[in-house]
Amino acid sequence: MSTTWNTKFGSRRVRYDPPTLKEAIIAAKGLSDQLLDQIEIAASLMDLPVEEVRGEVMKAAPSRTAERIVAPSSREGTTRSVIVERKVSRRPVRATGA
Repeated sequence: MSTTWNTKFGSRRVRYDPPTLKEAIIAAKGLSDQLLDQIEIAASLMDLPVEEVRGEVMKAAPSRTAERIVAPSSREGTTRSVIVERKVSRRPVRATGA
């Protein structure tokens, strides 16, 4: 689907690319930490059945780059989230002599 209109600089066209299921799953992961909620959110974003989306969400490996640790805060009834990221150490690249 594309829309075309004329401007004083000539005709302009905008291309519309609908989101993919993978993009919907990533968006759902950003909105909820619960797996069942993520499946429902991604299914509603794509107008697909929940069973079809469930398989794709299960295939996606959990992110191992960050862990969420919840620690009690100084105020009662509130929690504070701390994100711990694991960084891979860089290995030096050996120069090959030719």
